[in-house]
Amino acid sequence: MDVSANGAVNAAMQQQQVYAQQEAQISMLKKAMDVQTQGALSLIESLPTPAPSTQGLPPNLGNNINVTA
Repeated sequence: MDVSANGAVNAAMQQQQVYAQQEAQISMLKKAMDVQTQGALSLIESLPTPAPSTQGLPPNLGNNINVTA
């Protein structure tokens, strides 16, 4: 009986180590994703705002298309 109890204790301890390693890996993955998110957001924010293409043109210009030839 003593041998099987030691085996069960060893198996439980190994399982606990596996869980701890998985939690550490998930934590590192989340941190890496947060860093990538911050990098992507800073790139998006650094884009210049586009200027309107109809700047200085009358408001009626470009509203109608003549499709008859």
